[in-house]
Amino acid sequence: MADNILYTQSAFKHGYTQDDIERAIETKIYEDNLKGEDDIYVIIGFDTVANPIEVFYNIIDDETIRIFHAMELRDNIAAQMD
Repeated sequence: MADNILYTQSAFKHGYTQDDIERAIETKIYEDNLKGEDDIYVIIGFDTVANPIEVFYNIIDDETIRIFHAMELRDNIAAQMD
């Protein structure tokens, strides 16, 4: 994972906090490109109370990512793990 993490306001739209997102990164069980998107990546991990969440990010450079989405894990995103 990148050394520098930037957050857009939209990352917090669904009520998840920076702590929730960082916990999901630490506990990730899946990370890859979002299906059909070359420049969007998805992490599936667990928030601070162990609920599964999805986190979307873009790579800015070798050391920086920008997180723009975090929410409860949806079935269509979980299906990517298959």
